[in-house]
Amino acid sequence: MTSAAKKISTPEGGRFGFTLLEIVIALGAAVLILGSATTVMVLSSDQYNLKKASREVEALAKRARSTAVLKQVPYALEFTPGMVRLMPWGEAISREAMALEVGDFERRAESAAPHDPVRWELSLDNGMGSQLRRWDSDEWIRINDGERQLWRFDPDGLCEPIGLELWLEKGRIAMEFNPLTGAIDPSSYIYE
Repeated sequence: MTSAAKKISTPEGGRFGFTLLEIVIALGAAVLILGSATTVMVLSSDQYNLKKASREVEALAKRARSTAVLKQVPYALEFTPGMVRLMPWGEAISREAMALEVGDFERRAESAAPHDPVRWELSLDNGMGSQLRRWDSDEWIRINDGERQLWRFDPDGLCEPIGLELWLEKGRIAMEFNPLTGAIDPSSYIYE
């Protein structure tokens, strides 16, 4: 007999492979592990989206501050449901005047801003909600449909110190912004 043709010996009872019960148990354990991993990925996905949005709002705040200083014109961040916009303060204020005609609005917005005003938009995706807390208040102002809040950046480099909270279905993130830098105060950063 050659080595390739050797007879394979079996343990007593002569059984090979796995029983149906062993296969079902192994598959059940695999499903549990995959389910747990999927849950962790979904939760970490929400956490990732919230942290990403907070970094983008911080970058927009820093841009508003530096633009206001460079152009020597006040700028604003406008918070609306699902959106944060950077625009000249005069344009943001003229949007509040509801009685303006469309042509009058455009004329006033142009006269309130320097040539080539900086504008920027940030979309808060996936149904992300937001609310602000003003520096002189303990109450959060939820930004609902049809509402907006303005955050002013002055040419001297100062801005109102505000708190911002962003949330998704499975988590929230809250932060306070420094009035001197427009950056998130690291000691105020809370994720739940």
